[in-house]
Amino acid sequence: MAFKTKRILKKAVSWAGLFFFAVAAYMLYVQLSKYSLDDIKEALLSIPAENLWLACTASFFGYVALSSYDYLALRYVGRKLAAWKWIFAGFIGFSVSNNAGHAIVSGGTIRYRLYTRWRFRGAEIVRMVTFSGFTYLVACFFLIIVGYFLTPNHAFGEGSVSKVTTEVITLVSALGLLVYFGASLFYKKPIIIKEIEFDIPSFKMAMAQVFIGGADILMASLVLYFSLIPFVDISFDVFIGVFIIAQVLGVFSQVPGGLGVFEGLFMFIIPGEHNQAALFGALIAYRIIYYLLPLVLSGVVLIGYEAYLKYVKKQQLERLKIFNAKKMHEM
Repeated sequence: MAFKTKRILKKAVSWAGLFFFAVAAYMLYVQLSKYSLDDIKEALLSIPAENLWLACTASFFGYVALSSYDYLALRYVGRKLAAWKWIFAGFIGFSVSNNAGHAIVSGGTIRYRLYTRWRFRGAEIVRMVTFSGFTYLVACFFLIIVGYFLTPNHAFGEGSVSKVTTEVITLVSALGLLVYFGASLFYKKPIIIKEIEFDIPSFKMAMAQVFIGGADILMASLVLYFSLIPFVDISFDVFIGVFIIAQVLGVFSQVPGGLGVFEGLFMFIIPGEHNQAALFGALIAYRIIYYLLPLVLSGVVLIGYEAYLKYVKKQQLERLKIFNAKKMHEM
């Protein structure tokens, strides 16, 4: 590939990150535009302030867990980076991919834009993004198994087909987890795809992937749980099973942010008769706290960072002009 073509492709991938940021913002707008400002205001004000603070705290720690995906990925490729940089990249990347969907593409382009500026090679970034994707996948395998045993029986439907389908998905998840752990213990040869070498993570690293991925979804579930319990009497063990099934199926639906899919599944699966308006209010609060606020904050931070880089570049060019002018004068 010609150097000029590579340069254009690199620029396109880099700018695609900002495009997906705009897509994420639009998809969230589409979801929330179904409700009037009065509906949203009423939904939030009906939740006790203490519960809102607890939900916001859970959201904060959820994004800390998500940022840790990047820390693990850095260890996987054998690179070190200042903590603020991988936290920054993880937070921006996941706040976008959580809303835009297709995490490897949307979050990956954001990471490409950032990590290339920090002197990472394209192959390293591909390995990191792929590793993070597997982190989420193995966490989903684990959580599907947990969700199967915790979710109420009626969630699997009355017919035998839905029951068998659910059991097959759970069995596939268990096999997937066993294969991944087995490979981490016994398969030591690298896998080469298009000249990029992927090493199988160690068993310790694989366990860390499951732990961090599980912590991420646990914190996300607490955001909704704290918003929900003022209106619904439900134990956390039952709730987490419902949440996991709805969340995982929402992600695998490939609908950005699981928009509508998650809400519909959650309201169908949750046991008992409940006030639908109260449920919708809690779900709106969940969308705002876990999706909207991080996206807005990451947008402000990203714009500020881009502006700072432009300022630094401008200052460097000005210093270079002064230096060249001095040299010309001395000659």
